[in-house]
Amino acid sequence: MNRTVKIFDTTLRDGEQSPGSSMNLKEKLEMARQLEQLGVDIIEAGFPMASPEDFEAVQAVARQIKTCQVAALCRATQADIDRAAQALRDAASPRLHMFIATSPIHMEYKLRMSPQEVLQRIESSVRYARGLCEDVQFCAEDASRSDREFLLKALQIAAQAGAGTLNITDTVGYAAPEEIFELVSYLREHLPQNVTLSIHCHNDLGCAVANTLAALRAGALQAECTVNGIGERAGNTSLEEVVMALHTRRETYHIDTNIRTRQLYRTSKLLSTITGVPVPRNKPIVGANAFAHESGIHQHGVMNNRSTYEILSPEEVGIYQNRMVLGKHSGRHALEERLFEMGYQISSRHLDEVFERFKLLADRKRTITDRDIEALVGSSATPIREAYRLKTFVVNSGSVISATAVVCLEMENGEDKEHVARGDGPIDAAFKAIDRIVKKGYSLENYSIQSVTEGEDALGEVVVRLKTGDGVITGRGLSTDIIEASIKAYVNAVNKAIIQQQEI
Repeated sequence: MNRTVKIFDTTLRDGEQSPGSSMNLKEKLEMARQLEQLGVDIIEAGFPMASPEDFEAVQAVARQIKTCQVAALCRATQADIDRAAQALRDAASPRLHMFIATSPIHMEYKLRMSPQEVLQRIESSVRYARGLCEDVQFCAEDASRSDREFLLKALQIAAQAGAGTLNITDTVGYAAPEEIFELVSYLREHLPQNVTLSIHCHNDLGCAVANTLAALRAGALQAECTVNGIGERAGNTSLEEVVMALHTRRETYHIDTNIRTRQLYRTSKLLSTITGVPVPRNKPIVGANAFAHESGIHQHGVMNNRSTYEILSPEEVGIYQNRMVLGKHSGRHALEERLFEMGYQISSRHLDEVFERFKLLADRKRTITDRDIEALVGSSATPIREAYRLKTFVVNSGSVISATAVVCLEMENGEDKEHVARGDGPIDAAFKAIDRIVKKGYSLENYSIQSVTEGEDALGEVVVRLKTGDGVITGRGLSTDIIEASIKAYVNAVNKAIIQQQEI
């Protein structure tokens, strides 16, 4: 008989610690709603003690999410536990996730505590947390480099104090799959059967997914993952890869999950849209090349029978082939039907915004592809108040003249503001013109551009990262005109920065 394991998603907490992957409150709520739609069992919403913004995000997610648990991370201190419990006060099903390091190197150089002091802290902290929340998860940080007998003792004490889930972490991605299998087997044999063993792996040596699967085979009943594998350094265990490995090789693992696999691609795309971090083309399961075949031998095999070179179908993860041609004469209902087929469930207001963008794009492109639609949905997934909106622009550039740009922005009050600037190229000139209008002193940290689809009329996607006094802001713009997409991305980032400053 198959076991069902829980998927603990830490995209909003551990994943957000990945450089360039920070999210504002609205974006975290949008991502949390999609994770709920995906069917994860637990959403780790953040680390409330880390900052007021993290506390607010955990509190907001806890209030919104109803069909899965919401967890908050805290250190083994009373102040951290109180703060996390406060953030989770309105959660339908809260979980306190408390951690302390158990490896010799961490205890000596980071905690500066003796092993006995660590054990005492575990006992008192778990017991205190258990008095505030019925569901407590204890995490042994750097468990894979801990003394095995000491780790067992620490986990036994946590279980006796009231922790129902015990989390084993490969914090620095050091372990090999066979080591993880042996460790989890040993712990499963010696720990009470009524506790749930959880596994949390990092990908520093490229073994996070393999280590997680090994732990599940050995008896772990919860896997901690992030969408697209984002996270500190080389990242975390990729949720979509673990889920589809279990799904595709069900006869090998005999393990099920509660994940709705047809929402995997949609979830991956949304995260990429929010953070501005593209999914690598060769990424398993959700990458652009995952179901592409260039080799003639492979193409011939797939045409005869897809199973020759495809072990799972694109539809299983939510990648659908066009069944309906959409263009400038297509109506709102046709677009709505296509979005539903692709796994999108959006509000009527959101659909209106997408349809408006769709009609504008259809005037420039003869045929709208699924990837165009995904980009349109993503561009309005987390609507923001627009302090500025692009109205018109004119750019002159060439090999014998300096690039100049005239940009006109419409303000919230309906007033137009226009400025001209010169630059090293048309995009640099346009950005300088915008800077002269908004007068905020932001600096461009990163600029990237990619084609959403193929062809001369392809929709271009531009992502810019602006450095402000309060951190780094990601902006995104779409258009068949790359300069227009660039200006829209820059204005989008400016609007986000202004809103963030007003909220502080």
